[in-house]
Amino acid sequence: MTIILGLESSCDETAAALVTADGRILAHRLATQEEAHRPYGGVVPEIAARAHVEALAPLIEAALNDADMTLADVDVIAATAGPGLIGGVMVGLVTGKALAHAAGKPLVAVNHLEGHALSPRLADRDLQFPYMLLLVSGGHCQILHVKGPGDYARLATTIDDAAGEAFDKTAKLLGLGYPGGPAVEKAAALGNPKAVPLPRPLVGTAEPHFSFAGLKSAVMRAVQSGQYSMEDIAASFQQAVIDCLIDRTRRALEQGSGMSALVVAGGVAANKAIRGALEALAADHGLPFVAPPLWLCTDNAAMIAWAGAERYAAGLVHDLSFPARPRWPLDPDAEKARGAGVKA
Repeated sequence: MTIILGLESSCDETAAALVTADGRILAHRLATQEEAHRPYGGVVPEIAARAHVEALAPLIEAALNDADMTLADVDVIAATAGPGLIGGVMVGLVTGKALAHAAGKPLVAVNHLEGHALSPRLADRDLQFPYMLLLVSGGHCQILHVKGPGDYARLATTIDDAAGEAFDKTAKLLGLGYPGGPAVEKAAALGNPKAVPLPRPLVGTAEPHFSFAGLKSAVMRAVQSGQYSMEDIAASFQQAVIDCLIDRTRRALEQGSGMSALVVAGGVAANKAIRGALEALAADHGLPFVAPPLWLCTDNAAMIAWAGAERYAAGLVHDLSFPARPRWPLDPDAEKARGAGVKA
């Protein structure tokens, strides 16, 4: 059975995992940087890169020990090669290249977004291609037609900010700390989602894309007004995001056909209210709803190892000259969306 060592270092999580080609997770180790970035209310790239350098080698050793293996037992090295904070991406990719070269193993340079996109198949081995994917994370908000490893059609993207960015900014405005997503979700559970009138950008329009910059600005004005409680702002903001995600995803479903399921992935997919709304949407369209377990939604190395397994099986490997990429669209041929801040 092919065994893949996966390495992840694209943002503020350092991770190493061992996964088999049939989807068994043999080991997974992760080091978070939350405490290092909390004073700044967000990820500081230089701090993140230095933390990856310090953490990655011990995590790899620990993962191999957990599985009672050595590097010689590994068949494939899979490392995130982008997109992400370039300093962190370089740490993981260079480490992966060094291990592949030293051990004479093939290298798979993994697109971090493909890690998220394929992670539902690690969680649910019955999930078949093609499926409709809502990919929602700190840096990306996209709807993709997932046809297979390396084969994606982007149906929608954000023309400015991603949903995860909006959660982090709202948490900062409300003084809820970092990371913002879980903090806002917790506060929202205590508030009234109808208390604060907030916009739903692009909802109801023919344009397929997302926009969250205006919603962030509206939250800032609500905070500055002093008229609303923190919990009500959080709840109203979360509901606005849900309404935007559901409207845009519904539009994509109505224009697509032949999908095996509606799938959600990415860090924001850990939000239970968003999951519940998407599950209801899938049911309305007679589709199964698939979401990875919460720990597999946030950045991790198991999804990178699994993406490596899928790509390796399809013959998609790389040589050691493959570059680290701060930007790397899954569908490079997609029509360019309007907006200076487009997250392809």
